[in-house]
Amino acid sequence: MNLPYAHGAPAVRGVLRTQPEDFVVDEMLGFVPDGRGEHQWLAVRKRGENTAWVAKQLSRLAGCAERDVGYSGLKDRHAVTTQWFSLPAPRGAVSWVALGQKTDAEIVVITRHGRKLRRGTHRGNRFLLTVRGLEGDLSGLNARLERMAQAGVPNWFTEQRFGHDGGNLDAVRAWFAGGKAPQRGQQGMLLSTARSELFNAILARRIDDGTWLQPLQGEPLMLEGRHSFFIAQEDDDALAGRLASGDVHTSAALWGKEGTQAQGACAELEQAVIAADAILAEGLVREGLEAARRPLRVIPRHMHWQIDEAKRVLRVGFELPAGSYATAVMRELIETSD
Repeated sequence: MNLPYAHGAPAVRGVLRTQPEDFVVDEMLGFVPDGRGEHQWLAVRKRGENTAWVAKQLSRLAGCAERDVGYSGLKDRHAVTTQWFSLPAPRGAVSWVALGQKTDAEIVVITRHGRKLRRGTHRGNRFLLTVRGLEGDLSGLNARLERMAQAGVPNWFTEQRFGHDGGNLDAVRAWFAGGKAPQRGQQGMLLSTARSELFNAILARRIDDGTWLQPLQGEPLMLEGRHSFFIAQEDDDALAGRLASGDVHTSAALWGKEGTQAQGACAELEQAVIAADAILAEGLVREGLEAARRPLRVIPRHMHWQIDEAKRVLRVGFELPAGSYATAVMRELIETSD
């Protein structure tokens, strides 16, 4: 992906994920299951397994339909991840140990809750990443990490949203250009891909313009950890401090039938960017998607790191809200290859 850098091009290169243990993800629900109810909740630690495959194995062990297994989000396959699943409480005993015989996974917590786990329920994810084989000038790496922890990084949608070699993007362009509609189960993914591409285009323009952290006239500003927004006022003296502290964020459109939701100069910029990819924008409107906003930046919280110059290894940990990508953080830090 040919996207600009907010903090300048990285001076260091390295290899991410030489093994699954180099990419550790722990899902953070943001609440504790209440321990009772008709749904069994399982925290599963898996290595090198994708979420849908594990959900399928759980449904077979429990004797329920695959659609009855709930999970909040898809996790990286080439990683060690811990995430929650839910399913209707089995009537009889289930040998959950058998999960490890079919997959490289184990159940670490079993509890109950009153509701099924729905998509997008979790608050965020905690990451611990290891980059090996560091090359280049390491002298500025500490300062770059400190800058990113303070100011944040561009909240890109990264490669996994667009499919292998951008295949999802090619598919949605073909669909919107008059091709055959994909199967119903694939449409949601492709619509998300189209919105992601348009969002990235607006974010790229704002970085190129030097305004990705500076609100434009009429820009919707988003509250930290919330989906709500308010329109920036030019006479708001406290706004600069709130932006610097990470309490609010600049934003860009997730395109839909309502259009930009911005006003003034911000609306003009977004409409100009969107006009350059009218096929995607018009297709999203035609499919009836509701417009939304997404922060232009994400601040990695509780960021910590260790640089072993002798072994040329970097270990870095941080927390991100649901919907933001660890790979967006890492691309701003170093030039990586998997």
